[in-house]
Amino acid sequence: MIKIESLLKTYGSLEAVKGISFEVNEGEITGFLGPNGAGKSTTLKIIAGFNKATSGKVFVNNTDIESAPELIKEQIGYLSELNPLYSEMTIYEYLRFICQIRNIEGEEFKEKLKLVTRKCGLHGRLNQQISTLSKGFKQRVGLAQAIIHDPPILILDEPTNGLDPNQIVEIRSLIQELGKDKTIILSSHILQEIQAICDKIIIIHNGLIVADSPAKKLLNSYQNKQSIRIEFTKISVTEEELIRHFPKMVIQEFSIKENSILLVCETTASKDTRIDLSKYITNKGATIIGLKYQQKTLEDVFHNLTLGDIITQEVNGGDE
Repeated sequence: MIKIESLLKTYGSLEAVKGISFEVNEGEITGFLGPNGAGKSTTLKIIAGFNKATSGKVFVNNTDIESAPELIKEQIGYLSELNPLYSEMTIYEYLRFICQIRNIEGEEFKEKLKLVTRKCGLHGRLNQQISTLSKGFKQRVGLAQAIIHDPPILILDEPTNGLDPNQIVEIRSLIQELGKDKTIILSSHILQEIQAICDKIIIIHNGLIVADSPAKKLLNSYQNKQSIRIEFTKISVTEEELIRHFPKMVIQEFSIKENSILLVCETTASKDTRIDLSKYITNKGATIIGLKYQQKTLEDVFHNLTLGDIITQEVNGGDE
């Protein structure tokens, strides 16, 4: 559906996007993640046809965007991070204006307006001035303009930015509904949102792709790491002893307190280390005071790939 080849974008001496390549398959909801300044929005604007690449290729349904930009734009609905709306217009006037630009008139306009009004939950508000809308309803109007021409592809840059928790749930549900018959590239800083609704995840950092994988495969590649925090009554045990007994353990904290010992560790053992670790400690005569176990989340994956100078590690995609 979408294929990016060696995409490069420079602003003077600054390389915002550094020759990246990736694909988005038909019918997928793809999460496109990255810290601020990573090249995320720049890439999305190039795909949507709003910016031109310095070099590289963007193909939509095997058509080069440079050779047929208007044709490609007909196939894409784009909601930018800033969601620019004409606040002095009513919702009806704004959506009619968008359709006039796209040469959608008459009965076709009426049918498409009825459809997006239902899909975006705008019934009863079409004559309301945009300036009087809540942030959540402004996002609904932004989504309505992105889908009113019924494009097969949606590019949504931070669609829930600035929304309250209830509004986020509403927009998330709407995106999931749209994803049933459209290909969606979704950018968001709300990682729980990406984890909940995306089929595939791409992470960009410092202008480079550092992860490109089906969502479940990406998470599973990290979730075999067990993070354990255990506190037990004071006994005679050292870090070296623990590492000898549990060679796959990486100790992050080993604190000897007045009456207890705190151990925070990570392990990639194939089985649940909590059981063996608890037995080992109790057999030495200690009593376990507290035990906390945590699997890796998308937030952990994101931090691991984008903090510091980690810019070359890749998690390759493929079928599950």
